[in-house]
Amino acid sequence: MTKSKVTSPKAAKSASKTLTSASTAPKSKTAAGSALSQTKASEKVTSAKAATAASKVLTDERTSKDSKAAAGSALSQAVKAAKKTKDTGARTKSK
Repeated sequence: MTKSKVTSPKAAKSASKTLTSASTAPKSKTAAGSALSQTKASEKVTSAKAATAASKVLTDERTSKDSKAAAGSALSQAVKAAKKTKDTGARTKSK
């Protein structure tokens, strides 16, 4: 399955800054690495682990703008997982 999104040059620059910073947390680096790997690769998608890390980066108030930009890019390229409905237990695709 091919997706149409790739990491923009601006987000790639933010990801690069995040990866080279000595003070950046591991979750930020995971998300930044995922975003950077998708710079020109429309066939790649963000893994569940990287998407979870990106989500945590975006909600952490201590995170830099560069880390959040990279995390947002990575999260926007994640494949949406199917969710279980409460009443029937059936799986549905999230939008």
